[in-house]
Amino acid sequence: MGESGSVRADLRGLPAAFENDGYVIVRGAIDTDLAREAQAHVHWLLQRNPGVRPEQLHHHLAVQDPFWIRLVSDSRLVDIAEQFVGPDVALFATHYICKPPKEGQPVLWHQDGSYWPLDPMEVVTLWLAVSDSTPENGCMRVIPGTHRKPLEDHRQRADVASVLGSSLDPAHVDESKAIDVVLRAGDVSIHHPNLFHGSDANRSDRWRMGLTIRYIPTTTRITKAGAGSPFLLRGKAVPGVNAYLPKPEYVEGTHFAFKGADRWR
Repeated sequence: MGESGSVRADLRGLPAAFENDGYVIVRGAIDTDLAREAQAHVHWLLQRNPGVRPEQLHHHLAVQDPFWIRLVSDSRLVDIAEQFVGPDVALFATHYICKPPKEGQPVLWHQDGSYWPLDPMEVVTLWLAVSDSTPENGCMRVIPGTHRKPLEDHRQRADVASVLGSSLDPAHVDESKAIDVVLRAGDVSIHHPNLFHGSDANRSDRWRMGLTIRYIPTTTRITKAGAGSPFLLRGKAVPGVNAYLPKPEYVEGTHFAFKGADRWR
């Protein structure tokens, strides 16, 4: 079922739960057909970008990719983001973190906001499960309540191959309080930029595919030129704050073919 015919997830109570724990889950945020289309998109991207690890499909690939921008601008996802950032919604950055079977890398404990050039740090991450995400294939883990902690400096880590190559000081992380964020394809978890989170390696025989989407209000400034993939998704831009990119046009034979691509010509 396409976007226009899909039942919207129940968004009541999201901000209150988010404020308490620093994260919250929305089940069935998008339909399974779109999740399967995103899985096919990942494999298409990997074929087009040989040598790039599937955990490192970054935002610079999105700027000329109509399906990618169609996905992050899906009204069901932007409806969720609006609950946290208000009616004027922009994309800051987006990143597929896809762990291949048996060898998918871990994401060490970190706080997203420590990496981002945003002022103020008003941003929310939607982590879209493109495939099922379980403890066996390296689902995200969070430590509830740590969003109340300040942002910390992160250490470079050469002792283990990981997605980010850095982490929080392990002495500051109480893993006994960690919770596995188990998601089905099409579910979304939402988390705060200060929340302690990470994920284990994928030692299973199944892919773990996820898409991070970083939404900001249009009052938040991206302070580093070239950072992210800024697109205005809903509402009004604030003059002089950010310059937004034009949405890419679909070209048959050049771009990933998807349902509704004709509307992106």
